[in-house]
Amino acid sequence: MRLWFRLVVAGLIAAGTAVSAPLSTPAAAQAAKPTQEDAKSITLKAADLIAAQGLDEATKAFNADGPFKYGEIYVNVIDFTGVWKVYPPRPAGVGQSVINVKDPDGRFIVQDVLAVAKDKGEGWVEYRWLNPASNKIEPKITYVKRVPGQELVAYVGIYK
Repeated sequence: MRLWFRLVVAGLIAAGTAVSAPLSTPAAAQAAKPTQEDAKSITLKAADLIAAQGLDEATKAFNADGPFKYGEIYVNVIDFTGVWKVYPPRPAGVGQSVINVKDPDGRFIVQDVLAVAKDKGEGWVEYRWLNPASNKIEPKITYVKRVPGQELVAYVGIYK
């Protein structure tokens, strides 16, 4: 296992956040298709990390290659107004409102994400989105989790 990966995991464990990568390493994860269970598990760990260490510290882990970012996996974080707080594929988008973003079928994705987080605390949202790997619009399923005690939502999605 690479040293940087071990250090990230060790640091998260030392901070009181148990982390077990869904696959042995990010490189191995890229070779295997992530599952819905991977998306859910990473989302729950991301929300716990934000609650334990704050958004600024968690953002560092989310933007670095490792257990929260590999292959098509990355953690998004928005606030209750629909403003991006973390968006690893395009960090320049942080601070932008995405409340009215629609999928190709006209679904308001972010509004759906916020509804699940506010109404249920956590759950699944399905939509269609451009997969950068295939450059095609594909079905995507995303696990959503409200950060305990905060008006923040962490979510991770996978292409079906």
